[in-house]
Amino acid sequence: MAKAWHLVSRPQGLPTIDNFALRDLPDAPLDHNQLRVRNRWLSVDPYMRGRMNDAKSYTASFQIDQPMTGGAIGEVVESRMEGFAPGDLILHMGGWRDGGIIGLDMSPFKLPDEALATGMAPQTFLHNMGLTGGTAWIGLLRIAAARPGDTVFVSAAAGAVGSAVVQIAKAREMAVIGSAGGAEKCAWVKSLGADAVVDYKARPVLAGLSEALESLGKPGIDVYFDNVGGEHLDAAFATANDFARFAICGMIDVYNDGHPQEMKYLIRAIPARIRMEGFIYTDQFFECMEEFYADMGGLIASGAVTMRETVHDGLEATPDAFLGLFSGQNIGKMLVRV
Repeated sequence: MAKAWHLVSRPQGLPTIDNFALRDLPDAPLDHNQLRVRNRWLSVDPYMRGRMNDAKSYTASFQIDQPMTGGAIGEVVESRMEGFAPGDLILHMGGWRDGGIIGLDMSPFKLPDEALATGMAPQTFLHNMGLTGGTAWIGLLRIAAARPGDTVFVSAAAGAVGSAVVQIAKAREMAVIGSAGGAEKCAWVKSLGADAVVDYKARPVLAGLSEALESLGKPGIDVYFDNVGGEHLDAAFATANDFARFAICGMIDVYNDGHPQEMKYLIRAIPARIRMEGFIYTDQFFECMEEFYADMGGLIASGAVTMRETVHDGLEATPDAFLGLFSGQNIGKMLVRV
């Protein structure tokens, strides 16, 4: 019998293991337009923290005592859905479980045979060819309209989205400054091609960013890709060139405490004519999906874009993997191998 993690109480601040419970899923014969799947990989992502609140947002809240959901790669075991057959590998939203029955509401998508034939690992569709890579690509190229010659600042540059931003920007001949916490993460961001790296654990972000700009001979930043908020966002306001563009993807600094840091340099948004836009991956993904797959697939095939995976093994490890996102335990994409 399949098992799934359920949300049993709403977190106050940082979630704990007590907010979750692993329970059996009911089994039944398949109805029309249903699949029975066996999951291989699960994704945990910072946006899931917001779904644990009972608040209106761009995606529905997790319901108390109901199975949680998220991105997953699974194998079809049985099918009553046209276009899917046993043995197919699919991307779907029936995560936080080891398998079970899913329907059209879980958005099943068959992994392209041509991609798998090249040796691309299936879990790539949970990062560079999926949510995180798509978020990076859309945010940098569509929302911020970054172009060759721009100076780009990326927070959480050692994370799944940030590391993709660094590499996409370098592939398009931009100067990139990444921010990461600790020597190991900073070294990895540098190895991805970043021209300079700010270790936010070693010094204030603004001081590190200002020094990086000076070392590169740059007067300021043209693009800021925000995964963090707080001190990083304020440093971006402080160093922005005129007509800079900020793509606001996430603010993990305040997901658990709910108290945004004071923005000392926000006033620069007016004289510098800074354009700041929050965005959600699904707002534009479906209209540019073919272009994204072609471009990102080519970058991956050429080696211009890579990913490190931080892997937890076993369904039981899913909450620990999720909580690790908020203490910086991941380099690259955090995954659970079922």
